[in-house]
Amino acid sequence: MSSIFVIKRDGSKEEFIPEKIVVSIIKTGAPVDVARRIAKIVEGKLLEQNVTEISSKDLMKMVLDLLKRENEEWYRNWIIFDKAVKRRKPEA
Repeated sequence: MSSIFVIKRDGSKEEFIPEKIVVSIIKTGAPVDVARRIAKIVEGKLLEQNVTEISSKDLMKMVLDLLKRENEEWYRNWIIFDKAVKRRKPEA
């Protein structure tokens, strides 16, 4: 299986680790099983499309789209966390 790399905001690259998505989603209040399912869906889409690199922005958009469909409150929690803790503007 070929590796997928995430291009971070600073231009550096790191290997795609689905567990990082799981951890981020759990912080929104979502249960572990939902977080794992979303991470698996994202990973599956990337593999299916033969993606070798994805920007962190595009990856976050994929995750947020799925999270929003799952539960509006978890989605809002992610946005609030990103603004308050990471001082980021929402990109999705």
